[in-house]
Amino acid sequence: MAAAHDLELENLNMERGRREELEDEKLREDRAGNDPPKSRKVHRIVSKWMLPEQVRRTYLERANCLPPPLFIISISLAELAVFIYYAVWKPQKQWITLDTGILESPFTYRPEKREEAWRFILYMLVHAGVQHIVGNLFMQLVLGIPLEMVHKGLRVGLVYLAGVLAGSLASSIFDPLKSLVGASGGVYALMGGYFMNVLVNFREMIPAFGIVRLLIIILIIVSDMGFALYRRFFVPANGSQVSFAAHFAGGLAGMSIGYTVFSCFDKTLLRDPRFWIAIAAYLACVLFAVFFNIFLSPAN
Repeated sequence: MAAAHDLELENLNMERGRREELEDEKLREDRAGNDPPKSRKVHRIVSKWMLPEQVRRTYLERANCLPPPLFIISISLAELAVFIYYAVWKPQKQWITLDTGILESPFTYRPEKREEAWRFILYMLVHAGVQHIVGNLFMQLVLGIPLEMVHKGLRVGLVYLAGVLAGSLASSIFDPLKSLVGASGGVYALMGGYFMNVLVNFREMIPAFGIVRLLIIILIIVSDMGFALYRRFFVPANGSQVSFAAHFAGGLAGMSIGYTVFSCFDKTLLRDPRFWIAIAAYLACVLFAVFFNIFLSPAN
């Protein structure tokens, strides 16, 4: 049985190699002189990491950098600018825990100021320290730029912002008396959507790459969650505790809406019933969170 299984895997790998060679040859014929070699190589690498095998050719045929990945770059620059502003205007006394200047920011989500609805989204611009922002920027640039190259800014923005909103609403329910900062809800939404696609299309996304990708995602999640739990439960007495519920909620938003969006690369998203089911479930959770905040929250 083991020998038969090994033979089957070897045949699959040989078949995949032949298909890729044919694709390369056809692409060279179709696009000779139209696209710089380095650009083709980048798109080829992106397609292997982001897409299952059956839709890679479609991506490579129409791949371009127009529009460029402006959403992720713009969000990252905005988060960095806000962090620098607070670091200069109200320097932090510690590298990890929140300082009073950031806690008093008009962007920070605070339970006693929930009527200021913009805080449910704009808390993503404020970060708790250097470690916090560096981790989030690294992940959303490394993962978000390739995702946006493949799926474009509208879809990536939808998933990211869905994770951000889910994060603040979940925090208001499960950790209703704590403040919230950081873009982890959006970052975890991107990771959740990508994780589900790798998991579902494991065989088509090259098993060796698939294992590496899953291990990298798990390692990042474990380390980031450890940092979030430290900020919530082990922060020094003179620091401010910050909710970590956004990580879980952002991940769930990504594993539902994100998975649906990222798995519809070559399909019309609005015609996919899975998308509407995910949106309906998401809106139901949003409505429940709004009801909870108005009538049931201990922060009232």
